[in-house]
Amino acid sequence: MKSESIKIPIKILVFLTIVASTFGCKDIKNQTTTLEVIDNYRHYYPVLRGQKLDIIFDIKNTGEHPFIMTDLLISCGCIVNKKSSINSIPPGAERRLVLTYDSAKNIGLAEHIIDVYGNLANAEKIELVFDTHVVPEAAYTRDYEEIYLERREKEGNLKGMTEGEENNKGYYMEKDF
Repeated sequence: MKSESIKIPIKILVFLTIVASTFGCKDIKNQTTTLEVIDNYRHYYPVLRGQKLDIIFDIKNTGEHPFIMTDLLISCGCIVNKKSSINSIPPGAERRLVLTYDSAKNIGLAEHIIDVYGNLANAEKIELVFDTHVVPEAAYTRDYEEIYLERREKEGNLKGMTEGEENNKGYYMEKDF
């Protein structure tokens, strides 16, 4: 008898909690917003095959509602998303999408597209686009395993950690020319 009297108030409490949470929350998915990508369609300076390139996109929420990212599709497995803070962007705020491009598996012109999905007003996604030329060393084109072994030996490179690497020089835009 005692256990039955306890079960009824718990059921009522659970029901009231569900009802309150349903009516108390705004439907964020139906609130669309707009984004502005600063310096999209970038052309990075050439890199040697096997070097890594840091790609940082500044994205600003220009709408009235928060942006909630639902998916991030990257065109190549050679791009890694490590330090991104773009899961959500409040109205008027700006966030950075930080990617690392590994050129070990490419030679020549490498163009990549990153699709960002979320509650966008004007489209289902925004495209972030960049390209770079990956050049092999002049005398010999090393394969992926050789690049990996060389990079593993180089992990203790104190100079590169303090002064930066020559492959992260920035980018330029079409309008610069």
